Amino acid sequence: MAAACAEMEPAAAPPPSPPPPAAAPGSAELVCAQGRNLKAVLCQRCGSRVLLPGAATFARRELLLPAMRKKAAAAAGGGGGDLVREHWLVHDMFSFENVGFTRDVGNVKFLVCADCEAGPIGWHCLDDKDSFYVALERVAHE
Repeated sequence: MAAACAEMEPAAAPPPSPPPPAAAPGSAELVCAQGRNLKAVLCQRCGSRVLLPGAATFARRELLLPAMRKKAAAAAGGGGGDLVREHWLVHDMFSFENVGFTRDVGNVKFLVCADCEAGPIGWHCLDDKDSFYVALERVAHE
């Protein structure tokens, strides 16, 4: 089953990096000294709160996410995608304030905004019950 998750990652993807890695220049103001999110994480489209400050850890991992669209289209897969490298890593699904999940796409569920269903904003492999990745470039911060 792990092969299905591996298909979502680029062939030369490194393993998840240990927290906290040094943040990229654009994300430095979003990460505290402990590597956690300083600001609330919001949906880019509707402004719904996805994560409270301090609820996630900055992580670098190359993941291929489908292009942004509504939940039904994201679950269907196909089409182009984006290679995303910077994420908020959440270890407990109950840490989210407002997030939805697509149906299984192979061994992966994509994270979407629970209010407007925009996404995918993140990625979760069903083999790893404790890792939920939210792409920094797919969310807003306040």
